[in-house]
Order: sequence, then structure tokens, then C-alpha cells
Amino acid sequence: MKETERQGDGDTRKHRDAVSPRRLVALSLCLLLFSAATASAQPGVQGPDATYSYDQRLNVPVPLDLPFRDESGRDVQLRDYFGKRPIVLVLAQYRCPMLCNQVLNNLNEALRGLPADAGDGYDVLVVSFDAREKPELAAAKKESYVADYGRPGAENGFHFLTGDQPSIDLLTATVGFRYAYVKALDRFAHPTGILVLTPSGKISRYFYGVLYDSNEVGKAIAEAGAEKIGRPVPTWNQVLLLCYDYDPKTGSYSLNVLRAVQIGGAVTVVAIAGFLLLTWRRARRGRRPPESAAAGATSLDAGKEQA
Repeated sequence: MKETERQGDGDTRKHRDAVSPRRLVALSLCLLLFSAATASAQPGVQGPDATYSYDQRLNVPVPLDLPFRDESGRDVQLRDYFGKRPIVLVLAQYRCPMLCNQVLNNLNEALRGLPADAGDGYDVLVVSFDAREKPELAAAKKESYVADYGRPGAENGFHFLTGDQPSIDLLTATVGFRYAYVKALDRFAHPTGILVLTPSGKISRYFYGVLYDSNEVGKAIAEAGAEKIGRPVPTWNQVLLLCYDYDPKTGSYSLNVLRAVQIGGAVTVVAIAGFLLLTWRRARRGRRPPESAAAGATSLDAGKEQA
């Protein structure tokens, strides 16, 4: 009897010391909401006058009569690159200190995994969204990335353009590329990604972020070549757009701490809530009510007496 009482006291003490799973979940949610509220109060380039994102505008034709200049300084129009093959379109700043180089580097890596060559199965069209950049800089970029691509004749499949602000504005608005110039930093806040367009100039597919799978890019190029329109990118995948910032002090790319905390916090809360809920349910199934336990003991004793 005393041993039972001691065991009961111990169970009561453990139950009193344990934190309710529901309380833990509620506390985690409160912490997440607090971090989100704190993050929204931080200064930044986002706001009603300075938002940047990549809005999907599938099946929308780009204006092919827009004038630009190619890497040699020749006046061209977008239509000069359409009509034969699908186009991989990249909007970039050639002297961007952030992720534009990573976009082009990883695009090259993905394209090297395809059997078709640039200039044969598709063309790569890179357009600067910085009107201050000139053909000389475009030529240097083309030389660098054609060499990195490493296949013969690639110079015929890569095209680097610069243009005036009206052409840039109309092209970026058409494809849903929303960016902002941050005067205090003398740099552009912008999304990252690539587009695949049909030979007729319609937007067929978006790829967000800076990493591109060769198989998926190949499928998108094949679909666009057949004038097919691909599926939109899921909304949750757009979180990859703005996760990285350039740190001028270290000269490297680092994870944006604020966004990482928000994203990681949300994932952590969901994981904790699921784990605690599962643990709570298992504990309830494994714990019998005192009345049932007493009734079971009485029945056992009665059985022993009858025996």
C-alpha cells in the first residue's frame, strides 16, 4: 500500500513538473508571431514604393518590337532572336554585386547537362535591366559565359543586350519582373530566376531562385519549342527568391538572417507542434483512467478468490 502511494506521489510530481504539450505549442506560436511582428518593423527596401518580386505571367507574349543593343553595339529588336528556337531569358545587372552572377553560373551548369547546344536547340538571351550599362560590359560578360559554357559555336547561341529605360520598363513589366533601385546603396533590389519562352515569344515557364535542374530545364525548353505553356511555380517556392544578400564587408553571399529566422521559425513551430501532438496522443492512449485501473484490479482479485 505504501509503495503504491509512493508511486502515486511520484506520478503526481512528474505530472506537475511536466509542461503541457498544448502550452508548448501555444508558446511556440506566440514566439513566432512576435518574431514576425519584429521583422515587419525592420527597415528595408520593401514597401509600397519599393517592392520586388517575380510575378508569373504565363502565355503572355513579350513585345518583339522593343529596341535594344547587342554586345557589339548594333541596334537590334527582340524579334531578331525569336521565330526559330525557344529562348531562355535572363534579366540581370551585369555589374550586380548580388546574385546575378550565380544565376548565370548555375544556368550554364544546367545547360551543360543538356544534349542540345545553345544556338541549336535553344538560345540564351540575357538583358540588362540597368540602363546605365553599355555594350562594352555586355561583350565582356558574353565572352566570360561563352567560355564557361565550353561548347563550340556557343557564341551564336548566347546574346547579351543593353537598352534604354523605356524598353527595359516595358519588358520587365511584361514578364512580371518587379525590382527597385536603392539609391542609398546604389544597387538594385530584385528577384532571381530565369524564364523559358516559346519561339513565337510567349512566356512558357518560370524558374525561381539560383539553382536549376538540367532535366527540368530541358523539359521546359522542349515544351516551349512545341509552343506549349508550362505550369506555374507553386507559391511556396517563391521563398527562394530573396533569401540571400550580398555582404560588402566580406565580399560574399550570406543567408539573410531575418528571412532565415522567419522561415526557419515557421518550419520549427510546425515540426514541434506535430511532434508534441503525436506524443500527447500516444500518452493518452497508453494511460488508463484510475477508475478503469481500479475496476481491473477488483476483477483480478475476484478471479483469484474464485479460483
